[in-house]
Amino acid sequence: MATGLTKGKMVTVLSIDGGGIRGIIPGTLLAHLESKLQELDGPSARIADYFDVIAGTSTGGLVTTMLTAPNENNRPMYAAKDINNFYLQHTPKIFPQRSRNNFMDTLSSLFGAVTGPKYDGKYIRSLTKELLGNLTIKQTLTNVIIPTFDIKHLQPIIFSTNDAKADVSKNALLSDICISTSAAPTFLPAHYFETKDANGKTRSFDLVDGGVAANNPTLMAISHISKEILMGNFESVDFEPVDSKRMLVLSLGTGAAKREEKYNAATASKWGLLNWVYDNGSTPLSSPP
Repeated sequence: MATGLTKGKMVTVLSIDGGGIRGIIPGTLLAHLESKLQELDGPSARIADYFDVIAGTSTGGLVTTMLTAPNENNRPMYAAKDINNFYLQHTPKIFPQRSRNNFMDTLSSLFGAVTGPKYDGKYIRSLTKELLGNLTIKQTLTNVIIPTFDIKHLQPIIFSTNDAKADVSKNALLSDICISTSAAPTFLPAHYFETKDANGKTRSFDLVDGGVAANNPTLMAISHISKEILMGNFESVDFEPVDSKRMLVLSLGTGAAKREEKYNAATASKWGLLNWVYDNGSTPLSSPP
């Protein structure tokens, strides 16, 4: 089981892409992997026991948190087999669907797409805060890396367990991080929150979906690990930061959305601003969650 970066051994890394409801794809793979590990090491075995670092973006960040947030017994809050049930239970409430057959619903959806996000985000915010409470990222059961994007400073903000342990201003609530990394532009509202440093100075964050910066967080995770080794934060590691051959990486994607040939240049050449934001029941400038 992973108990930190051990001298002379591989660094084990799990990376989970963003992809909205398609998070059930890595959820299915992880459930199978965990079941096989339980055959070897017993029913209490969990994914977090086997990876030194788990990185996740957007929906992958939610899965990462589910696998690593501690419960009252200091074990993972969720087993991998619970992930898909979580998605199937809560996704319809996070992304409620309106009928397109009703004129008023269609008109309301069109107006909403122009004036604000498609979904109000209230359910996912209340759900994550209820489940995660006051847990912070430094409390995760293994090292995690969750990217977000700061729209105020136009740069990625990467939350990690190691950074949180070194700098209290980076020790954000897991609920705030989950809400932020899954706040897909045009679909869910941006998220604002604050932390304080050791001197009580406030640090503010204006964040949206980590997929804006890195939908696949694998390279980000490798870079972060290399930086930590270089800084001496993993003293037990006996290889150079650039020795990526000593990293065992499992990168899980979320498939690809069904690509329909909805538009063409001849049609789009006649579009104004409104058409680019909303056309034929969808938003051409972005992909659905």
